[in-house]
Amino acid sequence: MVQQDKCSMKVCTDSCLFGAWVAHKTVRKLITPKRVLDIGTGTGLLSLMLAQKITAQIDAVDIDSKACMQARENFHASPWSEHLQVFNSGIQEWAAPGKYDLIISNPPFYENDLLPKDTGKNISKHSAVLSLNELLIIAGTLLSDNGNFAVLLPWHRAKGFESAALAGSFFITEKTEVRPTPRHDYFRTMLILQKHATIINQSRMSIKDNSNEYTQEFVDLLKDYYWHL
Repeated sequence: MVQQDKCSMKVCTDSCLFGAWVAHKTVRKLITPKRVLDIGTGTGLLSLMLAQKITAQIDAVDIDSKACMQARENFHASPWSEHLQVFNSGIQEWAAPGKYDLIISNPPFYENDLLPKDTGKNISKHSAVLSLNELLIIAGTLLSDNGNFAVLLPWHRAKGFESAALAGSFFITEKTEVRPTPRHDYFRTMLILQKHATIINQSRMSIKDNSNEYTQEFVDLLKDYYWHL
C-alpha cells in the first residue's frame, strides 16, 4: 500500500488509472523503456506502478522535500527498490544523468487560478513552479529520440497542450479521454507523445458505468493494483 501522509496531493483514481494505462503499454511491448523519468513524483505512485511491470531504472524527481521523503519510504518498502531512485530538486535545475526512453508526469493541473493557502498544494496542484510549456521543453531535452512522453491533464487543458506540443515538435501517438461515468462530462485526458510523426490512436473510456460499477476496461487496467477488483 502506498503511504501518503507526508504529501499534499493524495493518491487518486485518475492518477492510478494513468499509471496503469502507461504500464499496460509496457506489458504489451508498445513501450519498451530501459530508463524512465517520473517528473513530479509525489508519493512515487506512478514509478511504483511501472516498476511492477518493467525492470527499467526509474528516476523520480520532485521539488517538495516531504514528497521526496514519502516516495523514498514507499520505494524502500517495495520489492522493486533497487530500480527506483528519488531526487529532491526542481526539474528545471536538476542535473539529469542522461536521456530517458520514457518520461511520465502528472503535472500541476491549474494555471492562473486562485491559489490555495497551503504552500505544498500550491506546488503540487498549480503550475506556478512548473508550467506546461516548461514541461514540454524539459521533456524535449531529456527524452531520447525514439522515447515516449506520457502525461495526464485536465480535459479542458488538453487542447492547448496539444497545440503547444505540436509547435514544440512533439507528435501525439496515444490519446484517451476519461469521464467518471457515461452521465458525466470528460474530465481527464491521457496522452503519449513522441518526437516523430506517427498514427494517432484515440479512445474514450468511463471509470464507472450507469450502475456505478467499475467498467470492464477500468477493471482490466487496474486489477493488478486494486485488491478488490
